[in-house]
Amino acid sequence: MRILHTSDWHLGRSFHREGMLAHQAAYVDHLLDVVAAERVDLVVVSGDVYDRALPHVDAVRLADETLARLAASRAKVVLTSGNHDSAQRLGFSSRLIDAAGVFIRTDSSSVGRPVLLEDEHGPVAVHGIPYLDPDACREPWGLAGRSHEAALTEAMRRVRADLAGRSGATRSVVLAHAFVAGAEPSDSERDISVGGVSIVPTSVFDGVDYAALGHLHGRQTLTDSVRYSGSPLAYSFSEATHRKGSWLVELGPDGLTSCEFVDAPVPRPLARIRGSLEELLADPRLALHEQSWVQATLTDDTRPGQAMDRLRGRFPHTLVLGFEPAAGDRTAVPGARVRGRSDHDIALDFLADMRGTPASTAEAGLLRDAVDACCEDPDFDVLVAALDGGP
Repeated sequence: MRILHTSDWHLGRSFHREGMLAHQAAYVDHLLDVVAAERVDLVVVSGDVYDRALPHVDAVRLADETLARLAASRAKVVLTSGNHDSAQRLGFSSRLIDAAGVFIRTDSSSVGRPVLLEDEHGPVAVHGIPYLDPDACREPWGLAGRSHEAALTEAMRRVRADLAGRSGATRSVVLAHAFVAGAEPSDSERDISVGGVSIVPTSVFDGVDYAALGHLHGRQTLTDSVRYSGSPLAYSFSEATHRKGSWLVELGPDGLTSCEFVDAPVPRPLARIRGSLEELLADPRLALHEQSWVQATLTDDTRPGQAMDRLRGRFPHTLVLGFEPAAGDRTAVPGARVRGRSDHDIALDFLADMRGTPASTAEAGLLRDAVDACCEDPDFDVLVAALDGGP
């Protein structure tokens, strides 16, 4: 059986206000191409299909088109909910959709009941474990502790109990959405810790032929049979060095035989650049980043004027601009006393601290006008008139 392991699509997500839906649709095209070219029998999607519990209608439309195209392909699909998904919304009509060969598993009560598939070597039990909220599972499952480890340990106990009652020739695949020990997070995952604890030991998945993990956005191999596919697209600049794609997994008669990473198309590379503004504008070595999405950190002692506009003259897709002066950190607001000082003086100090130079006379005047406008109460005259017996 040939399995394509993917996860963390986050349909509808943006990247620093850049819409990603067209790039996500291009990934879907790639996914269908791989299914056909590699003769994939099963696609597994380990959670976070959407980026939020109430996805935008365009994201729902893309998900609908994706599942319809997969249902019409040669592959079966097993898909689970992640911590970004609404389990109830994603799982709507799942019992009807099963008939199309797309198996959506979002309900914790179904854990331990696999999707049973067959190949020329016999049965394959595919256990889809949705994201498990320890607080929601604790009472119905009688968990001894309040942690992701406790919830996933109980889920895997149910999986093993099911497998123990099946033929020894039955091979097993588990989908799970969790933070497993030994993996490296990026900046774009939502924290799922409960009581400060989110990590699950790799040993939880002992005894299954392949564990297809989701949640972390970088591809990772924890053991030969326990892997993260990562997200198909980068969703933070911390992922600038990631290879994005999916795992092509093959099960033989005795279990796992091979895993090969299939690279996904890159809509636009990511780059993190650092230096003074003039250095970044002049350095010929940065020519390769001129069409990248760029995160720039300026090290000028004084914040340059119109820095973003000037950067975009060379790097038109600059999305993030930071300022870390080489002479010291000017980004933090000082803890100066403000009691008894005017709002105008406080604003002037803030500007000087952030930029490294004081306001000009014209800028000070503009700031005074802005402060006065903010402090003016348009209802004051009406109130005074009313108290004086006026209209």
